[in-house]
This record gives sequence, structure tokens and C-alpha cells, in this order.
Amino acid sequence: MPIEVVDNSTECRFEILVDGKVAGFADYRLLPTKVVFTHTEVLPAYEGQGLASRLVEYALRTSVDTGLRIVPLCPYVARYIERHPEFKEYSDPSVAG
Repeated sequence: MPIEVVDNSTECRFEILVDGKVAGFADYRLLPTKVVFTHTEVLPAYEGQGLASRLVEYALRTSVDTGLRIVPLCPYVARYIERHPEFKEYSDPSVAG
């Protein structure tokens, strides 16, 4: 089953696709220098497959690669950053800016 993660900028969310169907998403709000992650969800039929971590890793790497700071309002994203210290230096708790 092919798995792909994409930035659906029209909907302001990263999506993880399984066989071309949306299996989960990470909503965000884009600011001039930051990306604010507000909610992450994997649909019930796809839970327990590690898709949320693949989705969030891609979303964070893409954000960092484009020079944006990460504001982890979403509890899942905040926990992911705690467990993956390579993202801590790019994390910013302030929504301003």
C-alpha cells in the first residue's frame, strides 16, 4: 500500500495518503516566519500503523527546510518534538510573528 505525505496548502494542512486516500492530517496556520500546528488526526481505520509520526516528521522537516519556526499548539506535535530533540531548536512557543 503506497503511503505519501503532501502539503495541501489550499486546506492549510499536511496530509498522509494511503493508496491515494487521506488517512490523516496535521492542520496548520502559516505566519510570516512560523508555522503553527493546531491539530493532528489519523482517521480511525488507519490508527495504530505509525502514520501520525510519519506525517508529523514530514511536516516538521518541510517546515524547517523552508526556514520556518515551529509553534506546536497541537499536543501530538509537542510530544513528538519532546521525543525528537533535533526539532527543539526550531520550536517556538510564541504564536506572534
